[in-house]
Amino acid sequence: LKSLPADETICLDLEAGMKSVQDWRGASIPVRSFTDFRDLVVLIGGPDPAQHPQSWYGTERHAWLQAQHRDSGIEAFLAARRIVFVDSITDLTRQVMAYARQQPEAFSDRTGKPDVRGAYGLLGREVIQALKHLQHARGKTVVFVGVLEKVTDDFGTVTWQSQMEGSKAGRELPGIVDQVVSMQLFARDAEGSWVLDETATERRLVCKSGNPWGLPAKDRSGRLDMTEPPDLGALLARIDGRTNAYPAFSS
Repeated sequence: LKSLPADETICLDLEAGMKSVQDWRGASIPVRSFTDFRDLVVLIGGPDPAQHPQSWYGTERHAWLQAQHRDSGIEAFLAARRIVFVDSITDLTRQVMAYARQQPEAFSDRTGKPDVRGAYGLLGREVIQALKHLQHARGKTVVFVGVLEKVTDDFGTVTWQSQMEGSKAGRELPGIVDQVVSMQLFARDAEGSWVLDETATERRLVCKSGNPWGLPAKDRSGRLDMTEPPDLGALLARIDGRTNAYPAFSS
């Protein structure tokens, strides 16, 4: 977050975790419920013409939100920020799950008792719809940050995955976004190559699928190396083709 231009970035803070970047001079909006997040998504992305006008992402809901916040200036404020930093998608799914458990879909029509499958189904649909709406926000670069979880099965096989409630969002997220990068700790081996080392101190961004460490990654731009320095601002510039240099870090 600190490497992003403060005057062009808005952080949607879902996890109350700004303490570590308290010296960052950019703006942040605390988000404590999924309904608040969804309203912000609609204000950022505008109405979805493919949705029913009275749906959450429809034209009537968007017009109602505009009227509700007309005097606050928040719509113009959001429009002036080209980078939307969502911190974090892990906490977003938790907020959506809390919301989903209270909806009619989370209860059995026959018994009236809670239906976990219904809640998880709604969770997946709501998360994916919100992410896709942000995907279509014109002129915006949207960054989702999440917890990277190490999973070891009964046979000792290690896999890495995004920590999220439910499985649908985790499966579909790589198909929605253009880039997936994983930040991990690395060290140099005797030949000077990067090796994954969870006890090391140097962070790197893993950017390519099929990497030797099995980390989630994807580079639709085709402009990134297997690993890159942990400078998100420079990474975005390189993805956009604006620069190939990293003045703040050695590679």
